Amino acid sequence: MSLGLIWFTLADSTIAPNFNLTDAVIGNVQEKAMKLHNASNSEMVLYSYSIGFVYILLGLTCTSGLGPAVTFCAKNPIRTYGYAFLFSLTGYFGISFVLALIKIFGALIAVTVTTGRKAMTIVLSFIFFAKPFTFQYVWSGFLVVLGIFLNVYSKNMDKVRLPSLYDLINKSVEARKSRTLAQTV
Repeated sequence: MSLGLIWFTLADSTIAPNFNLTDAVIGNVQEKAMKLHNASNSEMVLYSYSIGFVYILLGLTCTSGLGPAVTFCAKNPIRTYGYAFLFSLTGYFGISFVLALIKIFGALIAVTVTTGRKAMTIVLSFIFFAKPFTFQYVWSGFLVVLGIFLNVYSKNMDKVRLPSLYDLINKSVEARKSRTLAQTV
């Protein structure tokens, strides 16, 4: 799965380089903090967003970006605050879902689900919007799906029995024999 994600990222970097390294760290840090402090999802959202708010406020203040932002919001209060409310509400539900995944299943499953969501978003963006395409996306997506399958299969080997190569060959031979007999009748 990691190889597929690396390959996918390399394909994306050749077409449109845009990286966010913090995404890889956030899930593990949140899982560690939730276990260490026995925090609920709501507490995690509160502290994560509060710390993020302070960082962004300091960044805007240091770069003189706060004044134009306040002016723009004052000129368009309904549109800006309405969009901010909707964005905050959907963001809260989204992060609560991810934190519930982290708390119940662990960071690996949560990252797998969010990566699957991102992959689906990328696939939909190819369908609905004009975007450069390379077949490296297909192969890397196949590797990611294969990695997820092998991960799930390795944890459930006692419940799921995959057929051996010998069973597949026998089944194929039997299917050919039955088709041949059915076609001659």
